[in-house]
Amino acid sequence: MKNLPWHTKIVLALLAFLPLYFGVAALGTKFGFWGWQTGLLSLTLGGGVILLGIVAVAALVSLIIAARGKPRRNGLLAAAIIGLLVPGATFVMFMAAGSKAGDNPIHDVATDTADPPAFSAATMTAREESAANPLSDYQTPLGQLELYKSVPPELGIKSHAQIITDRYATLAPLPLAGASPADAAAAVAAAMGNMGFKDIHTDAATGTVEGVAESFWFGFKDDVVARIGENEIDFRSVSRVGQSDLGANAARIAELRERVAGQIGQR
Repeated sequence: MKNLPWHTKIVLALLAFLPLYFGVAALGTKFGFWGWQTGLLSLTLGGGVILLGIVAVAALVSLIIAARGKPRRNGLLAAAIIGLLVPGATFVMFMAAGSKAGDNPIHDVATDTADPPAFSAATMTAREESAANPLSDYQTPLGQLELYKSVPPELGIKSHAQIITDRYATLAPLPLAGASPADAAAAVAAAMGNMGFKDIHTDAATGTVEGVAESFWFGFKDDVVARIGENEIDFRSVSRVGQSDLGANAARIAELRERVAGQIGQR
C-alpha cells in the first residue's frame, strides 16, 4: 500500500468501504437502529447510489492516470478496472431489482383469492405493533387502496385476486390426499421450521398454522399462514412493510407447499 499512488489508494479504500456501508445500512435496519425507509430507501438506494457513483468516478480518474503513466503498471490498471466493475455490477443489480418490483407489484399472496386464509388475533396485533401495512381486500382494485395509489393506471384497475391469478398462476392449494388434518398441521409446522420461520404456532380449533419469515440482512418480516381444510391446504404470505415483495411471498408459498407435499406424500 505504501508504494501505491494516491489515486489507487483512494479507489481501494472506497472499495473496502462499500460492503461496510451497505452492511451497516441493512443490519442497522434489522436491529432497529432506524426504520426500513431509512435503511433501504435513504441509505441503500439513496446514499448507496451516490457512493457507487463516487467510486466509479474515482476509478475512472485512476484508470486514466494509470493508463497515461510511464512505465505502465498493470496492477494499477487492474485496481481501477475493478473499481469500475464493482459499482457497475451493483447498479445492474439495483436495476434488476427495480424490474422485479415491477413484475411483482403486491406483497400479499394467497392460493385462495376468493377467501384468503385469515391471520390470528395475535398475528394481527404483532403487525399493528410493528406499524405493518394493513391487509388489503383481495377484490378491491389497487388504485382504490392508499398504499397503491401511485401505481400505473393499467395496474390500478386490477385487484389482488386478478394480479395473483395473472402473475402466479402456478400457485394452488395442496390436496390433502388422505392425510389427516393433524398430520397436515404437523407437516406444515415442520416445513416452516426447516425454512427458518420463527414464532410458529398451530391452532387446532381454526385449522391454521402460522409463522414469521425474516430476511437475513434487513430483517424484513413476512407473516405466513396455512389453513387446513377438509380436502386441501391453502397458504398465504404477507409482508409487513413495503409495496412490492420482489416475488418473495409467491416463491415462499411455492417452497412451503412443495415441502409439505413431500411430507404428506402428495405432489
